[in-house]
Amino acid sequence: MKPGATTGGSPLEQHVRTAVAAHRDDRGALLPILHDIQATFGYVDPAVVPLLADELNLSRADVHGVISFYHDFRKSPAAGTHVRICRAEACQAAGAEQLVAHAKDRLRTDIGGTSPDRDTTLDQVFCFGNCALGPTVEINGRIAGRVTPQRFDALLDKA
Repeated sequence: MKPGATTGGSPLEQHVRTAVAAHRDDRGALLPILHDIQATFGYVDPAVVPLLADELNLSRADVHGVISFYHDFRKSPAAGTHVRICRAEACQAAGAEQLVAHAKDRLRTDIGGTSPDRDTTLDQVFCFGNCALGPTVEINGRIAGRVTPQRFDALLDKA
């Protein structure tokens, strides 16, 4: 915590200050701090941008740039079911684009969005390291390979 800073504030502000204190002297401290915030809250609230900028002596643009550059940082809470589909080259060759189209249709949302019933969030990644078994899908942290649209539906129904 900066000298003279108070320990008051919202739980979010308190957590941000604790994460900053834990990583302040690390080289490239912003990334581990953002990962800490997302691990705790499930997303990086845009309200942390000015706080992090002030705490780390960075511009707000610098902090926002890092958050927006890395697609794993969410700017809003994910739904209860979190689906990620690999779109790297090996999975593309195995049919990932058709799977993405099916998922978007089934969930009635686009990549990065949440279904209208707020039940499922759909995201993309660019490699799970499961290339030989593509297309690969992760649902709530569980990886599945060789996922067809029919298998996707079954996995989603089970989640």
